[in-house]
Amino acid sequence: KAFLNHSAYLSCYFPNSQKIDVKDLIVFWQKGSQKVLHEVYYGQEKHENLSPEYINRTKVDKDKWILQLLNAGVEDEGHYECIIQHKKKGPPEVIHKSECSLHITANYSQPKIEQLHSGELKPNGHLNLSCSSTGGYPEPQEMTWLILRENTTHRHTPHMDVSQDVVTKLYNVTSKLNIPVPTNSLTNISCLLHLREQLGSLVSVPLGI
Repeated sequence: KAFLNHSAYLSCYFPNSQKIDVKDLIVFWQKGSQKVLHEVYYGQEKHENLSPEYINRTKVDKDKWILQLLNAGVEDEGHYECIIQHKKKGPPEVIHKSECSLHITANYSQPKIEQLHSGELKPNGHLNLSCSSTGGYPEPQEMTWLILRENTTHRHTPHMDVSQDVVTKLYNVTSKLNIPVPTNSLTNISCLLHLREQLGSLVSVPLGI
């Protein structure tokens, strides 16, 4: 996993137990079967085969064989492979392969509750609220409303509207709640955004009615 616009680290997991000299190795990382990110050709950095989007975006630690991918973006998500070839007699032969998947995360803003009506609340009227959070990745799971009245909590999970920015690929989410105006007792309303992949959840500042 890597945070958006931060570095991602892709390990080759190559123990080199035989202590082979780097000058006898061809090491390269690729995405899918087409795009080459970085190549170390018999000890030298080689740039001819690199895909344009990775030029000047990679650094390699030749002791640990870990590739640093700078400024990771949503489009860098995917499956990567590291391949090591050893030149003996004849053509180089593959002596090591490892694979990894990269997932990008971007932090959502704290969910914010807004009232969608103006004027005073009437006892028999309805409370019309929206809760929104912006600029996150990946797409979240759901939004839940918590209505705390005296010692009871009611949960509502209405439909969540999701939009994705065409350029940044980040998500904005909104959920709407329509309930009768609470009477008699103080009511606290909060909104929870549940994120995916064990990323936890974000909670709004409660609204007191």
